[in-house]
Amino acid sequence: MFDNLSERLGGILDKLTRRGALSEADVDAAMREVRRALLEADVALDVVRSFIDKVREQAIGATVVKSVTPGQMVVKIVHDELVATLGSDGQGIDLNAPAPVAIMMVGLQGSGKTTTTAKLARRLTQRDKKKVLMASLDVYRPAAQEQLAVLGRDLSIETLPVVANQQPQQIAIRALQAAKLGGYDIVLLDTAGRTTLDEEMMQEAASVKAAASPHEVLLVADSLTGQDAVNLARAFDERVGLTGIVLTRVDGDGRGGAALSMRAVTGKPIKLMGTGEKTDALEDFFPSRIASRILGMGDIVSLVEKAAANIDAEKAARTAEKMRKGKFDLADLREQLSQMQNMGGIGGLMGMLPGVAKMKNQLAAANLDEKVLKRQMALIDSMTREERKNPDILKASRKKRIATGAGLRVEELNKLLKMHRNMADMMKAMGKNAGAGKRGPMAGLANMMGIGGGMPSPEQIKQMAEKMPGGLPQGMPSLPKDMPGLPGLGKPTLPGLGGFPGLGKKK
Repeated sequence: MFDNLSERLGGILDKLTRRGALSEADVDAAMREVRRALLEADVALDVVRSFIDKVREQAIGATVVKSVTPGQMVVKIVHDELVATLGSDGQGIDLNAPAPVAIMMVGLQGSGKTTTTAKLARRLTQRDKKKVLMASLDVYRPAAQEQLAVLGRDLSIETLPVVANQQPQQIAIRALQAAKLGGYDIVLLDTAGRTTLDEEMMQEAASVKAAASPHEVLLVADSLTGQDAVNLARAFDERVGLTGIVLTRVDGDGRGGAALSMRAVTGKPIKLMGTGEKTDALEDFFPSRIASRILGMGDIVSLVEKAAANIDAEKAARTAEKMRKGKFDLADLREQLSQMQNMGGIGGLMGMLPGVAKMKNQLAAANLDEKVLKRQMALIDSMTREERKNPDILKASRKKRIATGAGLRVEELNKLLKMHRNMADMMKAMGKNAGAGKRGPMAGLANMMGIGGGMPSPEQIKQMAEKMPGGLPQGMPSLPKDMPGLPGLGKPTLPGLGGFPGLGKKK
């Protein structure tokens, strides 16, 4: 969502970091460009004015003038002000209330309320171990209540049975009563929306709130709506009273202005963001991490959290031991590819790596194919167990059978086998070199961004940052020393990104 804004701001700030000293005229010229970039990203005018004024006031101060690296200090000021605009500290869903805790979802029709309700229910059930009841209050849209019921069945989460001819307020009261009797921890109330803001919708939302007294009122807003999202947030906050915002379609091509504006205009925190259609595609909104992504600094912390959530520690330990002994077979490679896909695929992972945003043109020229992981897994799935364990037995006839079974060409299978051979050789060499020191047998992989081993140390990260164009701004928080490893990631090399498993140009 922030790609365009990130590219514009990155280019502007890179010019500053390359200068040895900054004059007031330099800062003013940069701020004019930043102002234009924010306006083009659909950020509200009053928010842009406030942002520019605060940044300029600090950027022409004595701190920047006397700094050894004034350009980087300006980058840090812009970063800090972005964080402040987005809400400083990330705030999650507040469950600090007597059970059942009522959470009311409001927003326009088509913004993704029902899907977001199911995503939130899944998250509360699986991550927080809460007993959740979902209730649809949408009595207008055809099959709206059935849609929530289907999602509930798919996720094994209870939904309130439908009773004909009940009004939304009555459904809300019945849901709370059912939750109390059933011993539920949380009740999610999925309200009805309209295609546009209207008085009837606002009155209905206000009456539901009065009847249910929800602990949280979350506005579900489509990030693609731009400036309209700001008007929407202001209207709901004035009439209903919001406690937070959920941004949907963050993975789309919206310009990012809604996120920057809604928080500043309403003062309500953005608590969650939807990053895809699947029910697990819901993430916490951390202003500092989003600001880092916007400025092309990556988001290593979120990357590590994705790794922790998607990687089986026992499997990783077994794979690491096999690698150390030089027994990295095709079944192990498939596991690595699967984990990489679960963590967001090639694009999702690379977007969180520091400095990648600055290589956008090179990445575009490389023509990365997001489907390459699926094709490689399909080839491995077409093999017998013996073939996966011992790729050396794959001769012409076997290769033809495997490629045909996967619906691919033998050339693609040969590329996969070559990649596996190179990785296996590298793993064996790394295992021998690493020994059994304090950081474990795979410590030698630290410099390779965690292929089965540890992430780089803070000192190594610092060295990497110094080599990046423009570096990272001073004062940025250091990374935790006990950061876990990330399987399947190699050191990017452009063009072609040969360090990542199987990545190259599309054919």
